Amino acid sequence: MRVLVTGAGGQVGTELRQRVPAWVELTALASGELDISDASAVERCVTDLRPQLLINAAAYTAVDRAETEEAKAYAVNALGAENLARGAQVAGIPLFHISTDYVFNGESSAAYVEQATTDPQTAYGRSKLAGEQSVANLCRQHIILRTSWVFSAHGGNFVKTMLRLAAERDELRVVADQYGGPTSAASIAACLWKMADEYRSGQEGFNWGLFHFSGAPQISWHGFADHIIAAAAKGELIQRSPQVQPITSAEFPTPAPRPAFSVLSCEKIREQHDIEQPDWRSDVLVVLAELAKA
Repeated sequence: MRVLVTGAGGQVGTELRQRVPAWVELTALASGELDISDASAVERCVTDLRPQLLINAAAYTAVDRAETEEAKAYAVNALGAENLARGAQVAGIPLFHISTDYVFNGESSAAYVEQATTDPQTAYGRSKLAGEQSVANLCRQHIILRTSWVFSAHGGNFVKTMLRLAAERDELRVVADQYGGPTSAASIAACLWKMADEYRSGQEGFNWGLFHFSGAPQISWHGFADHIIAAAAKGELIQRSPQVQPITSAEFPTPAPRPAFSVLSCEKIREQHDIEQPDWRSDVLVVLAELAKA
C-alpha cells in the first residue's frame, strides 16, 4: 500500500517512519518538503504520488506561542487539515488525522468520550477543533485520532524537559492539579499502522470516524515527572535525583491555560478496532533506553 505521511519530522511522524510495516511503500514528507497550508502544493503532491492512504502527523503544537500566533496555528492545524481532507476526498482515499485533548475545556470529572461537548480554551485548541471539523465534513473515509501528552525520544516534550532540568537543578516544581494520560509517539504510530492494516485487509464494516487514544493510567504532571525522574535515576540516565515538588496551576501561570482534566476515554477504539490503551510507564522505559543510547 502506498502511504503518504505529512509532518514526518515531528514526534509521531518520526515514529511512523521508524515503524513502517513491510507492506507499506512510504513517502514521508516533513513540513519543509510539503507545506500543507498550501492547497496547490497538497493537490500536486497527491496527484503525483497517488497514495492509497494519507496520514497527517503535521501540526503547529506551540501551545503558548499560538496565543500570539493564532494565524500560524490555524494555517497548519485548520487550513492544512482542510487541504488534506479535500485532496484525499478528490483522490478517493482515506485520511487519518491526529488531534488533541485541548478541544475540551478540562472541567469534566470523568474521562471524555468522543461525543462529549467540545469547548477549547486556547488558540491551539480552537485551531485543532477547526481541523477536525474540516476532516469530518470534507473527507468521507476519515479517522480522527485524539491523543494527549505526547512524548518520545525525539523533538521537544515533557520527558526530555524533565531530564534536562534534572541535570541542572536540585528541585523541580511541577503542577499537581492537572490530570491526563501520557502517550508515547511510538504507541500512536503503532495504533495508526494497526488501523491502516485493518483497512488494507478489506474487512467489511471498517469503522471510520472519531476515536480517542491515550496512555493509562491517568496521572498528574507532578506524578508523571516523579515517575520519570525515578526511572531515569534507576537506569542511571541522570546522576542525581532532584526533589519533585507539587505546585498548583496558579503558581505556574502560562499564556495558554492548561486543562485541569483531560483524561480521554478509550473504550470506543478498543471495542471497534481492538486497540488497547498503552501503559505509559512501560513506554517511558523504552524512551529512556533510546535516550541512553543517543
